[in-house]
Amino acid sequence: MTDLKPPVTILYEDNHLMVVNKRVSDIVQGDISGDASLDVLLKEFIRVRDHKPGEVFLGIPHRLDRPVSGAVVFAKTSKALSRMAALFKEREVEKIYHAIVEKCPQPESGTLEHFITRNTKQNKSYIHPNEVPDSKKAVLHYHKLASSDHYHLLEITLETGRHHQIRAQLAGIGSVIKGDRKYGAKRTNKNGGISLHARKISFIHPVKGERVEVLAPYPKMDIFPVFFRKKDVIGSQA
Repeated sequence: MTDLKPPVTILYEDNHLMVVNKRVSDIVQGDISGDASLDVLLKEFIRVRDHKPGEVFLGIPHRLDRPVSGAVVFAKTSKALSRMAALFKEREVEKIYHAIVEKCPQPESGTLEHFITRNTKQNKSYIHPNEVPDSKKAVLHYHKLASSDHYHLLEITLETGRHHQIRAQLAGIGSVIKGDRKYGAKRTNKNGGISLHARKISFIHPVKGERVEVLAPYPKMDIFPVFFRKKDVIGSQA
């Protein structure tokens, strides 16, 4: 039997959960593009690898936008799915993102609080300083980790998980994410994505009760490693 390789790098797996390192080209769940999605590809991988005779269960408790890379959690059982979904809803999952921006925010560390509305036709979110009809509160915390000659590396912790929240809030203060043309970046990235990476995810395992912490290596086709010449950041250069 030939070596069976997963469609994407698996960072953590047990009988209940699977955490993978999403690439910028991957879609977590099927959409109007018709492209093969990670959930379908991973189901087939598990079916073949584990010699499953029937349909494989793989639930999706959260998602990342297509141009965003990093850690994504999948649930391998219905019990794990319902419990992980509750953890995300109750904000008991710590999500740390790294973003490369064109302009350093001022101050270099702080909290952003806005109200966000979503335009589904444009697939875009808009921020407002005060509550408006159909808006939802959005809160994130950020601080600068390092700077290069032209860009700045930010670490972001989400309190809420709104549609395009990080992208919209950073753009709203003039710190557009590198490559994010939708929100005002000067140019696209060569890899077709944006320089926003779900770097770390941690939570109490919904079945085992143990703490799980997963660090996602950066995409190779981006400039994240440049910043390690300036200052160390979470984990290693991986």
